[in-house]
Amino acid sequence: MGFSRNTLLAAALCAGIAPVASAASNEATDGKSICAQAAWTMGLRYQQRSAEVAALQRQSFNLATLRLKQAISEHDEDANLAIITDLDETVIDNTALLARDMQACHDYTSWDTWTHWERDGKPRLIPGAADFLKFADAQGVDIFYISNRTQGNEADTIASLEALELPQVSKESVMLLGPPKTERRAQVVDSHTLVMQIGDSLHDFSDKFGDADLEERHRLVEKNTDRFGDEWIVLPNSAYGGWSDAELNAWEAPLKAE
Repeated sequence: MGFSRNTLLAAALCAGIAPVASAASNEATDGKSICAQAAWTMGLRYQQRSAEVAALQRQSFNLATLRLKQAISEHDEDANLAIITDLDETVIDNTALLARDMQACHDYTSWDTWTHWERDGKPRLIPGAADFLKFADAQGVDIFYISNRTQGNEADTIASLEALELPQVSKESVMLLGPPKTERRAQVVDSHTLVMQIGDSLHDFSDKFGDADLEERHRLVEKNTDRFGDEWIVLPNSAYGGWSDAELNAWEAPLKAE
């Protein structure tokens, strides 16, 4: 992954992760071994434990509530309004799985542990999500949960959402992996007036982002500036995303500690 041995060792020690000797991705350092996944610690800790992310999540749903009130006021009662929301890292928090995998020096971005989590894991709610969705439900707005969770675990995902007491959870409203997200969104648009989409990845809003490289995504964000914070509400996710392998821009001056 392009990380130096010293960086990996420091990240692991800060995370409290003991060096592991047998993983294929390990790297020998002074007679010990350290796994590359330990370098993800800071982003994952920020996503799971920081009060700042909790504040950003609540801020996002506070804004979503204001924008939905505005949208309702601008439409007639028979407009058949709907919102679409992603699930993972938008409505539900799966970082317990990611932390477990990272501490086992397993690459969680291979997603090969995800189906087990879908069946047996206990995700927690993203702060602010339930209050917003219950508000939308109380206003008569239809809610569609569009997620790339596996269709084979549909019953388990529905059970998890029901256990969290989220509104309008059904086989019709929970639209999982099968057709691309753009086709599932189109099904909602065919029968409703779509006034808001919520997600943690830009692909949750338009397939144009999914087909674009990182530079093009930046251009598309600038092009769609007016939609963010209005009909598109973005949640923070520092644990994974289309940016994960991007090279960092570093200051070229030699390191000098004073």
